[in-house]
Amino acid sequence: MNKVRLDQPLPAAPVKRSFPPIADERARVLVLGTLPGEESLRRNEYYAHPRNLFWPIVFALFDATPAAVYAERLAFAAAHRIALWDVCELGERDASADATIRRERPNAIDQLLDTYPAIRAVAFNGAGARRLYDRHFARRPGLTYLAMPSTSPAHARIGFSGKLARWTALREVLCAAAVLPAEQGEPGRKIKSDPQTDRVHPR
Repeated sequence: MNKVRLDQPLPAAPVKRSFPPIADERARVLVLGTLPGEESLRRNEYYAHPRNLFWPIVFALFDATPAAVYAERLAFAAAHRIALWDVCELGERDASADATIRRERPNAIDQLLDTYPAIRAVAFNGAGARRLYDRHFARRPGLTYLAMPSTSPAHARIGFSGKLARWTALREVLCAAAVLPAEQGEPGRKIKSDPQTDRVHPR
């Protein structure tokens, strides 16, 4: 009978890779996930799982019906000044479980923010994205950071209406950026953080 050594390392999980960012000069908010899930990787689409609430929430924020065509969804996000990417460029992960992500390599998020300086806020789609971002990046004092509940079907403790209520913070930031684009992140302005929402506000 063969004995299994408990001190042996676990076999490596499959390496998953993220998609290119969806961003242009109109972007004011960057939404960050962790890594694309299995269905997203299969279809080569952000938030492709039919029970992922990301697209229904984004459209509901602006009283619109979700588009069925992926290209139209991306166009809607861009038109509403929302950029998309993931914290990790690649990493090992078991299936779609964010808690199992390991040996990850981060995307060049700082470079993206430098390329599109009009981005005023970073929204984390779930605690996993926030944890991985803080592991690899320092927070920028000129940005607002939003800790959003995950839209993944794996996090179903909060329903659609509850998640939508929390995600309205993203729309508020977009409205503020439209009204006062020059004041957001103005050099020398003091920053305060709200520990209840993880939001960082210029004052």
